Amino acid sequence: MKKALITGITGQDGSYLAEHLINLGYEVHGIVRRVALEQPERRLGRIAHLQDKLKLHSGSLESYPSIFHVISRHDFDECYHLAAQSFVAESFADGFSTMSVNVDGTHYMLAALRELRPECRFYFAGSSEMFGRVKETPQTETTPFHPRSPYGISKVAGFYLTMNYREAYEMFCVNGILFNHESPRRGFEFVTRKITSAVARIKFGLQSELRLGNLDAQRDWGHAADYVRSMHLMLQQEQPGDYVVATGETHTVREFCELAFSQAGLDYRDYVTVDRQFYRPSEVDLLIGDARKARRVLSWEPHQTFRQLVSEMVHSDLESLSRMNPAHASLLQESVR
Repeated sequence: MKKALITGITGQDGSYLAEHLINLGYEVHGIVRRVALEQPERRLGRIAHLQDKLKLHSGSLESYPSIFHVISRHDFDECYHLAAQSFVAESFADGFSTMSVNVDGTHYMLAALRELRPECRFYFAGSSEMFGRVKETPQTETTPFHPRSPYGISKVAGFYLTMNYREAYEMFCVNGILFNHESPRRGFEFVTRKITSAVARIKFGLQSELRLGNLDAQRDWGHAADYVRSMHLMLQQEQPGDYVVATGETHTVREFCELAFSQAGLDYRDYVTVDRQFYRPSEVDLLIGDARKARRVLSWEPHQTFRQLVSEMVHSDLESLSRMNPAHASLLQESVR
């Protein structure tokens, strides 16, 4: 039985990856903050259904000794480093914490593995935000980086740290350059979940409007459950490498709104208001990935379409609200398409 360690196991990607690895027969371990173990009902919600199948360890990415301690006690075959401060807006508000967690945390993980488990295969969660002001469209593994946020900068640093450990110490280290991927488990602070949760609240009369930033920003959106499969496949190859993972389709925030509201029989134009305060200080206007290498080498393909993704997210939020208030259930059944 292979042993895998996941940082960020309580997040969207971590929870889907844990499910996937368990289904493949792995023994799955995760690093979580101590507060998560003390308040599991609040902080372990995405993995609550898996808890009896997981081995969770208290640790912090900001503490090399705690990372070293966890890795010293278990002979891991694979390590998936997903944990990060990943909300772009927050990275502008608190760039210092973003850099500390994302850059130092990645360095601590790599250094501890090199010292204790040099044969352990390492996956780093890169991001399409590394491309920023894009030099070419679509973006590939060789497209130059031009990050436009502290978050993007921190991910570029992690990318090159991972590459350096691969080249300097001959460790099996890979970078996954994943484009935007969403799901019903996405955090409420991210624009996609902000939209779908607002649709549900507006449908049930709990909210009257939705304020958003740049509706014309274009993104390549896929489903997180599809993308975690690529992470595992990267670590099964004979040689380590870097891979763009994307659908190759682009959609605007406006399109996402239109489709999401229509799922509840609503017109987004009646509820969405553009608010300049939600614009980024430096905007990333167009991100679209070319995943031909992943398709060719990993035999990876996305299973869910953009429309299926948006529909699943909206209906999940609608159902969640209807469970919280039985009076909403009949309204849901009568009016949701």
